[in-house]
Amino acid sequence: MPSTDNQGSSSPFHSFGRSIWSIRREQVHSVEGNQESSAGELELESFHRLIGDCFHDLSAVGDDELLSIAWIQKLLDTFVCCQEEFRAILFKKKELVSKPPLDRFVAEFLERSLKALDIFNAARDGIEKIRLWQKHLEIVKCALDSQQRTIGEGQFRRARKALMDLALTMLDEKDSGSVFSHRNRSFGRHNTSKDSHHRQPGHSRSLSWSVSRSWSAAKQLQSIANNLAPPRGNEIAATNGLAVPIFAMSSILMFALWTLVAAIPCQDRGLNVHFSIPRQFSWGVPLLSLHERIIEESKKRERRNSNGLLKEINLIDRCARQFTDLLELAQFPLPEEQKMEVEQGMQELTQVCEALKNGLDPLERQMREVFRKIMNVRTEGLEFLGRGNE
Repeated sequence: MPSTDNQGSSSPFHSFGRSIWSIRREQVHSVEGNQESSAGELELESFHRLIGDCFHDLSAVGDDELLSIAWIQKLLDTFVCCQEEFRAILFKKKELVSKPPLDRFVAEFLERSLKALDIFNAARDGIEKIRLWQKHLEIVKCALDSQQRTIGEGQFRRARKALMDLALTMLDEKDSGSVFSHRNRSFGRHNTSKDSHHRQPGHSRSLSWSVSRSWSAAKQLQSIANNLAPPRGNEIAATNGLAVPIFAMSSILMFALWTLVAAIPCQDRGLNVHFSIPRQFSWGVPLLSLHERIIEESKKRERRNSNGLLKEINLIDRCARQFTDLLELAQFPLPEEQKMEVEQGMQELTQVCEALKNGLDPLERQMREVFRKIMNVRTEGLEFLGRGNE
């Protein structure tokens, strides 16, 4: 961590930190207490500076990079980095975690973490759906590969059928009752009918990567956002300032989950979740800026009815539309102009297939790891809370 400077306005947490720690200092009467307060102030400033730096980096990307697979991976890296720092700050005060009023703040955060696991389950299901779309594109690519064979009517019919299947599966995703939205529901990819028969519908709180058929991403996000508000001055003082990093980490968690739902196909997607972050939190500025940019992206005409705002999904849509139009107008034998259009379309299609091939597996592995890290922090937090009841 970089060294922290308390002079001037160079500290991102300067204005808010001063008000917080002035409250704390009023509660401290010994030299030792003042030293602890100073150390705590530096630690919190470092934490907020870390958040600000990370989200400034995330917000510095252009529109062509925002919401790409690579950018989502950076967001998840940022979440893990912040969570590790948060864990170190919070659990350094183990003796306070299990005592009122901090125990309530910790319990609320752990409950949000539990609900977050469902979002990761649903997002993993969404990756499986994208993989199915990828398979249809691969069929189109194989059928129209002029380097392996002469393209004739048979190849065009095969490509046209793959595009129709792609359109149907992407349309099915918007129907919450479709069979497509309920397939591939386990952590592994191969389910037996027996396993599916015995799985309980509420099994989403395990490593099974499954959510129930009645589950709603929009409602889950709203549930996580409920009662998420900046701590008041008396709450900050009563928790030795620790209510502040809990709020910060809860906000980061909320934003990461909201972005996953925005980008990746999920059951009953919805983005109408209110973010309330006071401007005195310096890290709130880039976070709210990203929120506004994603909202604006969702309002674009070509994205309004999309299954997800992931950049690669937009490329799938665009390739599918271009090839559908091209195949509908095709005449045989193909004139040179249409041959050139097919070749140009194949170049873009190849790039999309490569992006999906190289990006989806690493993204899924990363989501699996983040899932486990959230569970580990939750388990550790519950252990500390439990000691207060012994």
